[in-house]
Amino acid sequence: MELAEIGNELGRMMKRINEFRGSLDLDVKRERIKELEMRMTEPEFWDNQEEAQKVINESNQLKSYVEGFEELEEKLENLEVSYELVKEENDPELFADLEQEITGLRSAVDQFELQMLLSEPYDKNNAILELHPGAGGTESQDWASILLRMYQRWAEGKGFTVETLDYLPGDEAGVKSVTLWIKGHNAYGYLKAEKGVHRLVRISPFDSSGRRHTSFASCEVTPEMDDDVDIEINNEDINIDTYRASGAGGQHVNTTDSAVRITHLPTKIVVTCQSERSQIQNRERAMKMLRSKLYQLELERQQQELDEIRGEQKEIGWGSQIRSYVFHPYTMVKDHRTNEEVGNAQGVIDGNIDPFIDSYLRSLID
Repeated sequence: MELAEIGNELGRMMKRINEFRGSLDLDVKRERIKELEMRMTEPEFWDNQEEAQKVINESNQLKSYVEGFEELEEKLENLEVSYELVKEENDPELFADLEQEITGLRSAVDQFELQMLLSEPYDKNNAILELHPGAGGTESQDWASILLRMYQRWAEGKGFTVETLDYLPGDEAGVKSVTLWIKGHNAYGYLKAEKGVHRLVRISPFDSSGRRHTSFASCEVTPEMDDDVDIEINNEDINIDTYRASGAGGQHVNTTDSAVRITHLPTKIVVTCQSERSQIQNRERAMKMLRSKLYQLELERQQQELDEIRGEQKEIGWGSQIRSYVFHPYTMVKDHRTNEEVGNAQGVIDGNIDPFIDSYLRSLID
């Protein structure tokens, strides 16, 4: 990269950062942070833990915008100083450092822009992620367990907390179904990009003939909803079963019937929770999951009505996979919605799914 190119890139970064400043209302956010921090110092703040957590979450969200923008400004100022120094000194080492700085700033600006894209009402919420293998028995159940590890590693890399709400092991390997509660700022905003069917092509480790197999697994993602969301659930519309909980690997989590399964009869939606030792706690958590699913269903119904008005047709089913993971005869992962493609398939299943999430979220505004 020539010095003139770096100067042009610096100008582009400066313009983008100024555009951020114009849309952030930083002074308003700083005042709101002060208000929330004052509330946190009140003696009765923790009397209502749920309300207290909402205050903390809002404060953290606002701080992530303000502090993130301030970091961008600081990086920009340092880069401007370095740029002027390189122009004066013409030192190759300083020039190499300058190239690294401009690359770092560009990456930071891209990430901040992505964070600003997560502005839908529930993007900031925690996420409930479910994996279900398709037809194919052990093959697809093993593929579901690979996806489970992928999402766990991705979430840990983001600093999110992952809790297993329900786990049903496969007959020989893998999982028949699993539900994760992924807690962290913008967890749903990121993971909504993962909704859909995921397809795997590989030489099967379960086939003694070494043949190539194709497996499918579906990923469902819903935002964790607050209790104040207006979703009416009538007692006569639900059926509640209890059973003995068992965790990953088959070990007993409890020796009583503490696990809860709730079936919503009008929609046939089923939710299960076995993460808590108390049946009451599992029931509360399962009801929250049901409320989230019903809300998501209503949003999808509204969207379908809009699509019909616009004349849009969308495929539904295993043929409409969002992403393919190929390990034979070559390695590649491709997202069919955005055409984002990565050659390092192993890196992807080790948790590096950010390129696909980024490209999907950016495609929503193109």
